[in-house]
Amino acid sequence: MRVIEALTARLPDPWRERVREYLVLMRMDRPVGALLLLWPTWWGLWFAANDFPPIGLLVVFTLGVFVMRAAGCVINDYADHGWLDAHVERTRGRPMAAGRVSRKEAMLLFAGLLAFAFVLVLFTNTLTILLSFGGAALAAFYPFTKRFTHLAQVVLGAAFGWSIPMAFAAVTGEVPPLAWLLFLANVLFSTIYDTQYAMVDRDEDIRVGARSTAILFGDADRTILGVLMATFLVAMLLAGTRASLEWPYFAGLAVAAGLFAWQQWLIRTRDRAACFAAFRNNNVLGCVVWIGLLLALAIR
Repeated sequence: MRVIEALTARLPDPWRERVREYLVLMRMDRPVGALLLLWPTWWGLWFAANDFPPIGLLVVFTLGVFVMRAAGCVINDYADHGWLDAHVERTRGRPMAAGRVSRKEAMLLFAGLLAFAFVLVLFTNTLTILLSFGGAALAAFYPFTKRFTHLAQVVLGAAFGWSIPMAFAAVTGEVPPLAWLLFLANVLFSTIYDTQYAMVDRDEDIRVGARSTAILFGDADRTILGVLMATFLVAMLLAGTRASLEWPYFAGLAVAAGLFAWQQWLIRTRDRAACFAAFRNNNVLGCVVWIGLLLALAIR
């Protein structure tokens, strides 16, 4: 929020409050969500390049992460502000739930962000541009899934992971099996951390009528999360083996396994604050895996 206040300090008074509300609507005050999208995108870029990726594509995809995450937050609040966010303690202060941003403003902002993201993808190739339409559709569709399925977190994983096949398409001009293996791994990763996130609001979501994997898993949540964590690690291990990576990558996965164990310890009582801390810890995990990948490619 201090950064947002600094960025808007020189704006004219009539504009300052509106821009501030739009930035908060885009979750620019909470960058952890963007970082959780950034790490798998960087996994895809580094795996695809089998080295440091082209600087132009790195800039395009990194900017795209923040733009598409912002767009996803806007459409998510558009979908949830009345029937869900306004009735949940943690979210009732969001700009749309509190009535500070209108539906029309939100849709115009969403359209503008999608247009900006499309301009970015125009700097890639035809296959990547075609794949981008699938990513935009997933981003727009996800927020409404929690109304009719408990697997909204899986759809979020697909939306967040779509940058991986796009990264391979941009770097190599194709989407090989390795890209889809990493995509599957990210679906697992996203389901893990978004289930932990949903555990924070589980009681209120049940009362309101929202659906999530946290509600679906019930008392078996820790056990199922443990299975998902193990499967994610196996998928990433297979990806590293397929790419013939050096030992730092596998050391990074070992650290990731330790972080998953720490998360299991955190959520053992299912305390709201502890579940949120476990969710945030996945940012460190994603970074550790990327650092291991970076070092493994650097020592070749």
